[in-house]
Amino acid sequence: MKWKGRQGSSNVQDVRGSGGKKAMGGLGLGGIVILIIYVLLGGDPQQALDSGAMGGGTQQSEYVESAEEKELAQMVSVVLKETEDVWHKLFREQLGKSYVEPTLVLFSGQVTSACGNASAATGPFYCSGDNKLYIDLSFYNELKTRFKALGDFAMAYVVAHEVAHHVQNLQGITGAVHRQRSSLDEKSYNKLSVRLELQADFYAGVWAHYANSIGLLEDGDIEEALNAAFQIGDDRIQMMGRGYVVPDSFTHGTSEQRMRWFKKGYQTGEIAQGDTFSASSL
Repeated sequence: MKWKGRQGSSNVQDVRGSGGKKAMGGLGLGGIVILIIYVLLGGDPQQALDSGAMGGGTQQSEYVESAEEKELAQMVSVVLKETEDVWHKLFREQLGKSYVEPTLVLFSGQVTSACGNASAATGPFYCSGDNKLYIDLSFYNELKTRFKALGDFAMAYVVAHEVAHHVQNLQGITGAVHRQRSSLDEKSYNKLSVRLELQADFYAGVWAHYANSIGLLEDGDIEEALNAAFQIGDDRIQMMGRGYVVPDSFTHGTSEQRMRWFKKGYQTGEIAQGDTFSASSL
């Protein structure tokens, strides 16, 4: 992918090394009052929060960014900016709406979102409660080593997939699915989840379609994305982990389904072609 030298997004929040430190919003009323008094007396509010003196923070853990992580952070920022450009265009031209940009949060180890606490083991995720994507860049190494998904466009596909969940949220699709959780049994809800995830794969393919039209892609990039989709299919992951598959427990779709819906999005570039919820078969 030809990302070097391209503009990055202004919507990246880097909290790596925060060690789970809470912001002022995590303080109780008493802590806020004490903090105000502390500031009026000339104290540094961030120093107070870092030290945990207000009862709402923890000591910041030491974090040193490697050269590889620095480059990877720059790459995902560029990918995010490219998704912003594409989805602004598609929302305007194909949906007649305005696109609202999400925030990408880079974290290390653990993070707190509006959807709850998460760790690096959770993998990249999107939280509809705060319109943010969360990524621990160590996932790139997991892609390469555990899932054998090599290449920078494999990671670009992951970012585009999480952005796609934001697109679904803006369309009201995510909320419509989540509202059915309490009325459906696990098996039925899993089927809805698969349709949601396959649509996100389709939208990631739609983004790739337009990224290619402006010369961002290189030979082999689409193959890298398709391989990543294949490697993280439910059937493949379950076979790797337990030696057999349980289709009723699938939440993201099979390797074949994920590849096919991404490819369809890439080939068509049309949002309307990705209605997985009306599709008779996936």
